[in-house]
Amino acid sequence: MDAMTTATAPLPALAPAPTPVWARRAAHAVALCAVPSGLWRIAMAAGVDVGYSDQVLRAVYDIPGWGIAYVVGLSVLAELAALFPLLLVSDRWRPLRPGTLAPLAWTASGVLILVALWQLVVAFTAESQTYLSSGTAQTVWGFAFAPLFAIPALMTAVTWSYAKRHRAGDALGELAARQPV
Repeated sequence: MDAMTTATAPLPALAPAPTPVWARRAAHAVALCAVPSGLWRIAMAAGVDVGYSDQVLRAVYDIPGWGIAYVVGLSVLAELAALFPLLLVSDRWRPLRPGTLAPLAWTASGVLILVALWQLVVAFTAESQTYLSSGTAQTVWGFAFAPLFAIPALMTAVTWSYAKRHRAGDALGELAARQPV
């Protein structure tokens, strides 16, 4: 008799707990935090006066020239990277196993924290302050880039939620596998 009995039938995989609403909102906020700086960079590439002199644009950023591709490409890459947390809250699409995605997300959170700390250092150095021509340009630049500093905290919260949900699902799956039927 080749029929499986209930004692030998494989147990169905347990789904992780549903994503909390706050984690979904935080993941969407990460994507939105990258928009102002991207728009500022695209405006700079398009020739809009963002506070840099023509000499600085040519010498430092190579605009017009290859600098336009760099600045626009950086904006696109930053926005694509900011969409990563949406993978952690998606219930429909799972490109990687949770065991693979969680360490990647923790690594991304750590890197974002280091990058944010480095950007604070760069933002307050004398060299970066001298490129912008006026106080108004510095203020606009500050408002455009300030949301980026929220990303590490938001990403860490989303990652923590993801890891907690999938750890709980793994623990339930192991518990169910040990239970006699």
